Amino acid sequence: MYTVVFFFLAPGTTAGLVPWLITQWERPDGGVGVLDVLGTGLVVLGLAAVMACFWRFVTEGLGTPAPVAPTESLVVGGLYRHVRNPMYLAVASIIGGQALIFRSTGVLWWLLVFLVSVWAFVRGYEEPELARQHGDSYQRYRDAVPGWWPRLRPYQG
Repeated sequence: MYTVVFFFLAPGTTAGLVPWLITQWERPDGGVGVLDVLGTGLVVLGLAAVMACFWRFVTEGLGTPAPVAPTESLVVGGLYRHVRNPMYLAVASIIGGQALIFRSTGVLWWLLVFLVSVWAFVRGYEEPELARQHGDSYQRYRDAVPGWWPRLRPYQG
């Protein structure tokens, strides 16, 4: 239950409601171009990655991404084998794709605000909390897997 609610509250707000408030989903006229195709690809890939991450939290972590109902175990499978923050990167992909589709500098600014906010949240709360909850296993994972730039070879921890 928390997972579904959190899905609509967090990514739903940041990658859905806010871009809609900025653009009202209005696109410039001119047919479909390269920016539309690229933007749509980013949105689709981002949405698929967000859904995969949520599924991973439920099945592997036995919890949710929501701080009010955290996982019982550290999630290190799936996309988390390549980068520590795939869900944030996926949401950023959705927002960036919308900036392209709607040709919106407002959404582009929102993407920047989102990225700075997420980075500050991860550094100030999430990483210390994961270190407290999972100790050495998180430290090994953190040492092996980059936070923001995916590694090519998957983590085998």
